[in-house]
Amino acid sequence: MQRAGLMSATSRQIENVILRHSRRGMEAVSRRLEPGYCWRAAELLRNRPGVVLIGTGFPVNGSFETDGPIGALALGRVLEHLGSQPVFVCGPPLAGVLKAFGRTIEIPILDPEGTTPWVEQVLLRYHPALILSVERPGMADDGRYYNMRGQDITAATMKFDLFFEKAACPTIAFGDGGNEVGMGNISYLRTLLAIAPSRTRCDELVVATVSNWGVYGVIAELSRMLGEDLFRLFNPEQIAAHLVSNGSLDGVTFEPIPSEDGFPMDVGHDIIQALRQAVNIDPEARHLARER
Repeated sequence: MQRAGLMSATSRQIENVILRHSRRGMEAVSRRLEPGYCWRAAELLRNRPGVVLIGTGFPVNGSFETDGPIGALALGRVLEHLGSQPVFVCGPPLAGVLKAFGRTIEIPILDPEGTTPWVEQVLLRYHPALILSVERPGMADDGRYYNMRGQDITAATMKFDLFFEKAACPTIAFGDGGNEVGMGNISYLRTLLAIAPSRTRCDELVVATVSNWGVYGVIAELSRMLGEDLFRLFNPEQIAAHLVSNGSLDGVTFEPIPSEDGFPMDVGHDIIQALRQAVNIDPEARHLARER
């Protein structure tokens, strides 16, 4: 019982860390979720041999946000380390950019009817063990897609929702605003936030101030489960620099700079350090400090 209590307290601490600097209402959304969502997502990710499909990329001004791909690539590195086979599923132009990091599938930007055969073909070919969405637009009740400003972005959005609707495997979604894939888990979202909420559901929803930080929360839980510092496997600053050099923009400021939803990369670095402290990682030894 004492160990279970400690795990629960640490999980709450992790979820508090990834909700720091909240300014879009995710702290209110998190209170409607069962505590421990980062832990449960980590449990789904652990011991998951086979293919894991990772969808990411939120369209902005003809390009794509830095928030989402950074977390997706970080997860890809961790999953490879754990023995899974990550495959990134994106629309253009992001799919071409992510080829430098691993296996990538490009799905064209079509209407749902046109997208369905592509989705079914990918599912049939790969038989995924898990499907993840990291900051992907989710379909609203009217069948359209909207950004945080209420602008209709349907014509620029690859319909990744269909993977969640047709999946025969568990699904995890990461979001930070309410209009992302997975936010359909919170049916009363429209009463909490001034956005057009997504209706697409998932098995486990992870919310954070920045979707990338939600990924870091799950990586912290995995580090705790496995007794090693999984943050050492990736460098968010280097990933951000590569994305920006290939056209990525900050999703809040629209600036072509290495930042996440208006936050400098230093803030994300501080989040990772706080998560390391929460799970008692020794950064020098790169493993978890053991309790005595």
